[in-house]
Formats: sequence, structure tokens, C-alpha cells
Amino acid sequence: MRRLKRILMVLIGLIAVLLIVALFIPEQIVVIRKSTIHRNQIEVFDYVKHLNNQEKYGVWWKADPNMKITTSGIDGTVGYIHAWKSTDDNVGEGQQKIISLHEDSTSGKMEIELKFIKPFKSNNPSYISTASKSKNSTIVTWAITSNMPYPMNLLGAVINMEKMLGDDLDQGLKNLKVILEK
Repeated sequence: MRRLKRILMVLIGLIAVLLIVALFIPEQIVVIRKSTIHRNQIEVFDYVKHLNNQEKYGVWWKADPNMKITTSGIDGTVGYIHAWKSTDDNVGEGQQKIISLHEDSTSGKMEIELKFIKPFKSNNPSYISTASKSKNSTIVTWAITSNMPYPMNLLGAVINMEKMLGDDLDQGLKNLKVILEK
């Protein structure tokens, strides 16, 4: 009986330490990746502002080619919604909604409300922006803000959400570069 009490106390202590550690881990992670694409900025932004094109370069769409896609509105305009539902737990279910678009001859930015429904609920603001580097060269920036409230932020640190999301954005930008530089 004493042994069982000791094990229980150790477990309670371990849980307490983990919860204390989680107090010092940020609840929000901003992941930003960039790539230079050798193409005119206007052409690049015109491509990335259409959410349906992410099916061609985004890694999450490639993870489950059989996922069900539903859309609402006019792609490439404010209010457009691109939703997905997958049987693959790694892809899950969610939607993206274009909440703002700003573009001119030298730059463009699309802000997106990214909502995950499954495997867990979360709202992750994101954006894709473009900026002219030269006449035929564009810097593309893709960013996602991951919100993981306490104590789930501990899990985000353990699985290294920054690296995981960063790797996905890097691969998506590589795919985008290949498509647009053809």
C-alpha cells in the first residue's frame, strides 16, 4: 500500500511539474516561411489568391487526394470559403476563408481565417503575401499562427509545432515554385 501511495505521489508531482512548465511556454506560435519565385509579382499573387490552387501545391491536400472539398463564393475574393473533410486523421476537417485582399503593382497580401474542426478545434489566422524583388522575381511569404491554449501548449512544444508547420509551408512553397516557374 505504501508503494502504491509513493507511485501516486510521484505521478501527481510529475503532472504538477508539467503544468508549471506549460505556464512558461507560449500559447501562440507564428510560423513564417519565404521563397523567391522567378515570375512577375502580379502573376504570382493572382495565382496564390485563389484558394483552390492550394490543392496543387499545398502538402495537406496532397496528403489525402480523396478528401471532400466544398466551396462557397467566388474564389480569389473576400468571403470565399474553401472547406475540406478527410477520412485521414492527419488532414482532418476544416475551412479557409479569405478575410482580406490587398494588391497593387508591387505587392499583394491575402489574409485567411483558417479553422480546424477535426482532429481538434482551433482558429489559426494565416496569410500569403507577395512582394516584387525585381521585374521578374517575387518574394512569397506564407505564415500561419497556431494557437494552443494552456495546457495544450505543452503538447505543441513536445511535438515541435513550429518545425512541423514550417516544414509543411517550406514544401508547399517549393511546390508552388515548381508550378509557377514552368
